[in-house]
Formats: sequence, C-alpha cells, structure tokens
Amino acid sequence: MNNARRPRVGHIAFLNCMPIYWGLARTGALLEFELRRDAPDELSRLLVEGDLDIGPITLVEYLKHADDLLLIPDPAVAADGPVLSVNLVSKVPLADLPAEPRVSLASFSRTGVLLGKMLLEDRYGRKPAYRVTAPDVDSALDGADAAVLIGDEALRVHHDPQGNHVLDLAAEWKDWTGLPMVFAVWAVRRDYAEAHPGLVKDVHLAFRDSVRLSRAEIDAVVASAARWEPFAPAALAEYFDRLQFGLSERHLAGLREFASRAARYTEVKDLSPEGPNSSTVTSEHQ
Repeated sequence: MNNARRPRVGHIAFLNCMPIYWGLARTGALLEFELRRDAPDELSRLLVEGDLDIGPITLVEYLKHADDLLLIPDPAVAADGPVLSVNLVSKVPLADLPAEPRVSLASFSRTGVLLGKMLLEDRYGRKPAYRVTAPDVDSALDGADAAVLIGDEALRVHHDPQGNHVLDLAAEWKDWTGLPMVFAVWAVRRDYAEAHPGLVKDVHLAFRDSVRLSRAEIDAVVASAARWEPFAPAALAEYFDRLQFGLSERHLAGLREFASRAARYTEVKDLSPEGPNSSTVTSEHQ
C-alpha cells in the first residue's frame, strides 16, 4: 500500500497568480499536489501553522517566521515599478489629503497594507487614522478619505477609477527606494524540506516550468482569464507583463530594504545584509 501524501501547496486566489499556476495543468504537475486556494493572509496562516507544506506567504509574514521557513526563489509576486493592483485610492489628490486622513485598509495582504502605511507616514508625512473594511472600493471610501486596495478589486479601480485618484504603491516604492517591491514569496516549512527534499525540488521545478510556459503562451493565458474576468485580454496582458515572478539579486535587495523599514511598524526578523540568500531550496537539500 502506498502511504505517500501529496505535498500540500497553497494557491493565491487572485488574478496576479494565474501565470504561476497556468502551466501546472498543462504539464500535468497539478495532479502531484494537494492544492489549497485562498486569500493571501489565510494561506500565510496555514503555512505558518503547518497546515500547508509549501506555498505563498505575504512578505510581512515571511519576515516574521523566517526561522521556520526556507525561501524558494521562484515563484514570487513582485514588481519593479507599477504593479496596477496595489493602490491607494483617494477622493482627492494625494497632496490634498488632510494631515490626519481617515484611511481604510481594504486588503487581504498585510504586506500591501504595511506598504501603504510606510508611504503615507514616512514618505508623505501624514498621520492617518486607520480602520479595516471590506475589500471593495465603495465600502472602503464610505466615510474615509482614502483606502489601500489590493488584488482584483484594485486592478478594477485602476481601469475604472470612477472619479477617484489612484496611486500605484509599487511605483511609489520604486521612486522612493530605487528598488523592486516584493509582495509575496514562496516558502517551504523547514521541517518538511528536511524530511522530503526530493518532493520540494519537484514542486520548485514544476512552478518554475509553469511560469516559463505561461510566459510562452501568454495569449492563451489572457484569453482564458478574460472569459471569466471583467478585463479585456489586452488589459490582462499588460498586467501580467508588469508582474515579476522570480527573485533576482535586485528583488532580494528590495526585500531586505522593506524588512529594514518594516521593523518600525511590526516585529519582523532583522535580515543580515546577505540574507535571505538566493540559493534555491533544491540546491540546499539535494
């Protein structure tokens, strides 16, 4: 009797991760996983608590739990400039926001929320009063001056602001620091990697090949997505082109810079100038 268990792998239920997973079905690799589809914060919790073996984790949660996790250098969700789906949406231009604006955090991602706080407070000198709302623009701006939106709703508002002002937070980070912004990374639980190095290598390579296939067949990817989403194929193609799905040395430098600045806001691991390293989990455990 075969008692082996498929790796439990997380899948972010946003459009931005479609190119990461597209190729898994095309290659048959999807049959090798037990896939859990959910919002970023829930997947982060499941990975930290041991209910997932491998999966995406928001950068803030990775930084808090880096001792228990090993970073997989691809895939990731990052941008070196505008990302289109992580936005500060406001009723007036940024320069006209009051000194103490009411800001809604209408987001499933702690990283996007923290990035919004950093920019508002450290770069633009505001002292916001925050509240948490549902992740839709109407609820978020009801009684508020601005809102941090991420994901599909933020992308929708980017294309149809309905008179609101939309500030791309990844573009603001790039302008502020000169570095890419990393929103989520893929990690494996350290204990799982030590017990199942071969499976971890297989998952890593499957995701890497999936992203490559998605890039090669991007017309088919956007055509498939456009059947069910309120975006034209050209808009999705632009969006997927903006997104970056791996971690170069520049991305790791951006990750370290975010960690350094995040320490003012929350308890995160203080990364060394060299860490995290860019070696793959597979090379560490072959």
